[in-house]
Amino acid sequence: MQDAYPELLESVQRVARVVKDEEHRYASTFLVAEKVFNDSIRSLAGGTIPGAVSFKLYDTYGLAIDEQEDMAREHGLGIDREGFEREMDQQRERARASWKGAEKGAVVPAYQALLEQGRTKFLGYTDLEASSRVVGLLVERQPVESVESGAAELVFDRTPFYAEAGGQTGDQGALYSPEGEKVADVETVFPGVPGLSVHRIAVHAPIRVGDVLRAEVAVPLRDATRRNHTATHLLHAALRTVLGTHVKQAGSVVDPVHLRFDFTHYAAMDRSEIEEVERLMNEQILKNTGVDTDIMPLERAITTGAMALFGEKYGEEVRVVSVPGFSKELCGGTHVRRTGDIGVCKIVSEGSISAGVRRIEAITGDAALRHYQEVNESLSRVAAIVRASEPQLIDHVEKLIANERAMARQIEQLKEKLAHAAVGGLEAQARTLKDVKVLAARLEGMDRCQMRGLADALRNKWKSAVIVLAAAEDSNIAIVSAVTKDLTAKVHAGKLAGMVAQAVGGKGGGRPDMAEGGGKNAAALAGALDAVYRDVESKL
Repeated sequence: MQDAYPELLESVQRVARVVKDEEHRYASTFLVAEKVFNDSIRSLAGGTIPGAVSFKLYDTYGLAIDEQEDMAREHGLGIDREGFEREMDQQRERARASWKGAEKGAVVPAYQALLEQGRTKFLGYTDLEASSRVVGLLVERQPVESVESGAAELVFDRTPFYAEAGGQTGDQGALYSPEGEKVADVETVFPGVPGLSVHRIAVHAPIRVGDVLRAEVAVPLRDATRRNHTATHLLHAALRTVLGTHVKQAGSVVDPVHLRFDFTHYAAMDRSEIEEVERLMNEQILKNTGVDTDIMPLERAITTGAMALFGEKYGEEVRVVSVPGFSKELCGGTHVRRTGDIGVCKIVSEGSISAGVRRIEAITGDAALRHYQEVNESLSRVAAIVRASEPQLIDHVEKLIANERAMARQIEQLKEKLAHAAVGGLEAQARTLKDVKVLAARLEGMDRCQMRGLADALRNKWKSAVIVLAAAEDSNIAIVSAVTKDLTAKVHAGKLAGMVAQAVGGKGGGRPDMAEGGGKNAAALAGALDAVYRDVESKL
């Protein structure tokens, strides 16, 4: 299909990688689904898989109905297709009801009525304060003529406040009366319906429809948001340069605190890729290039090479934001005047959010400075703790870790020697019951792993034996039981561990030849271990 889609030839390696990853993911999913299918058919009373079971395999585990039919035929079974279709229809109805409920909740008649009076004029590209007339007030989405105090929604004829769109969050700020009295805080702004900016406010003094108020955007927050939004454009362009032109934006959030950017890519970025993306972004920031904004017809914007987001709705005329020579995108958000206004951009995380989609989070300006200061403070504290200068810190920490690992190995070796040394003493405690060595003993200073090793050593040495070992530390009791293969038909290690654990206020269980348990009542441990001998003797 290269004639119709020549760009595919540029993406051969990427497509091959994506297909391979999808195959591996499907194989993993199918293994789980196959196990559930086999478990489901074991308990069937007849020769037909019920529709509800088949639908669960399809809906929850992704096992297609035709695959289920093939698998069922191999076992001489059929599938209740009518029952499956009924379940499918019910699922469709639930989906429709959910969609209609969401649609109903999203449509507010009062918003539509206000829009019919006129669209909200946005002034915020150039003005961060303005005199605006109140054309609508709502409380719990119902129109009112006035609000004395509390939570409300307000609509102006014109506003400097940016309404949440394109990933950029709504502005915050305050509203003032003509006399300068603060009458409300603006918590956020959102489009009630396209073309209508709705201000969510906390009212402190009476506001009426028709009032003219001074609307002031919180400048520090707007500036931080602008830095993050322009940095998002730089990030997108840098990712396409480093990873390839297959990278496309798959979602974003831009607010005063940080930027979050989702993009299409098939693999995790390594450190060198992240560092190169970061370098390219900050290179553009240091150039202090002017950020250009142009209004032009959509078709012309596309022919100039401006990036458009798949699925976004654009009007006949669009706003093109570009950093000459580096980035050009269709965008209605607010941006810095020059790239140098961003200050610096620091990537703080990169990871996967779904198959083929990655997420980067980054910070700019003041937030990046605070991050640098906090990291530097942490390094200084670590250097002080380990008594090393910062330049020598990595070497010093590596040596400490190497020493710690060496000490841990030495401790394990010493514990093994102690465990082997304990074998002789434990042999003396063992009782012979009907030609079987039986040992129920409390140990000190041993963990579960060491007790398992000791039980194995004794079991191998004695050939025919029942062993129960227990250790108590800070009221936590660990129990290990082991039985040689020749005795598991008579003495079950799991039941034995469960019996001892229950006696000390806990639970236990496991295989016939090896099991574990635990409890809390150390005072009852001696009696529980003594009961082992009686229980084993009765079973032998």
